[in-house]
Amino acid sequence: MDNQYDVITGDELKEIQEAMKKSPAEGVALINAYFDKQKNTPLNIAITGESGSGKSSFINAFRGIEDGDEGAAPTGVVETTKEVKAYPHPSHPNVTLWDLPGVGTTNFPAAEYLELVGFEKFDFFIIISASRFKENDVKLALEINKMGKKFYFLRSKIDSDVYNEERKQKRNFDREKTLQDIREDCMKGLRDQGIEAPQVFLVSSFDLHLFDFHLLQETLERELPQHKRNAFLYAMPNISMEIIKKKKDAYQAQIKYHAAVSSAVAAVPIPGLSTAVDLALVAGVVGQYVVGFGLDEKSLKRLAASSGVPYSDLVSVMTSQLGATKITPDLIKKLLTPLGMVAASMAAEEVSRFFLLIGIPIAMCLSGYATYKILNFLLDLIAADAQKVFEKAVKKNTEV
Repeated sequence: MDNQYDVITGDELKEIQEAMKKSPAEGVALINAYFDKQKNTPLNIAITGESGSGKSSFINAFRGIEDGDEGAAPTGVVETTKEVKAYPHPSHPNVTLWDLPGVGTTNFPAAEYLELVGFEKFDFFIIISASRFKENDVKLALEINKMGKKFYFLRSKIDSDVYNEERKQKRNFDREKTLQDIREDCMKGLRDQGIEAPQVFLVSSFDLHLFDFHLLQETLERELPQHKRNAFLYAMPNISMEIIKKKKDAYQAQIKYHAAVSSAVAAVPIPGLSTAVDLALVAGVVGQYVVGFGLDEKSLKRLAASSGVPYSDLVSVMTSQLGATKITPDLIKKLLTPLGMVAASMAAEEVSRFFLLIGIPIAMCLSGYATYKILNFLLDLIAADAQKVFEKAVKKNTEV
């Protein structure tokens, strides 16, 4: 069954299968090449808008970094972006958010803006405004459209607007109506200036899990090319249970290829080699899971700083022993040994080698199956931990 997160196409899969028939080593090399390509797929996101719109705060929030932290985009009430500046994601450096100078500033006049910022390198543009979108925003959007690129309007600082409306209206305050009024006002303004069917997303950089950020994520997931989709998804902060589920689905779609690598190694008739390689392979893959779900030490410390929940409290809710620690083959073996998974796999695999003619194929099947089961088991544990951390750090703050 096809999976939308499977970045290896049908044609590429056939190529892998043919390579495996010729030589397991050749097949493994091809699979690893596809994984390297996926890991290094660049995604360049341009963030622009007028000065004071909240561009830098959004960039920092997406990257899980607090304003003012080392490596954060500078923020302020005046225009702080004087040149095009790249901000790679701290855990996924192939994903870069670019802080662009405000449209219509002295050094970046609207008419020459796209050429001056080098629009070719960006996959899509996010145009941010803290109020109604202005003439320069619309001019930019129309030019981006002419260039064949995608653009999305973000109305920032929504948390402040909602708070102010609640204070004014008090008992008559209707949160959903307030949000709808802001959205409609922005869309009407854009339509009046020539933007057909504008998409406007209401966002708070202080609370990405609230308002429309999940709708932006779903839109980009639909509209990004397949090979860029996973890069964006893995870099996404865990702002909802749905994001965590999608990350799990994306990782799960790749497990069959890791299992194929394990099977190929089992074809080499050296006792103990397959098990040693499998443990190293599993450790490497699980390490990617931990980083992708934001459960490594650095990510958890950034989350603790941004959420106000102590780092120790975040660590305490995890039960897998895989978060906030270095993932090694020895750790994987230690976790799986009580379950008998490693010993059973190794024994069955080595015994199968004693059968003439059919021994190696059986060993390959057993090795691949064991790796498949182990990775699914550990992925379940890590995804469950990610949900617990999310509930601890974010879910309790969903009320505004």
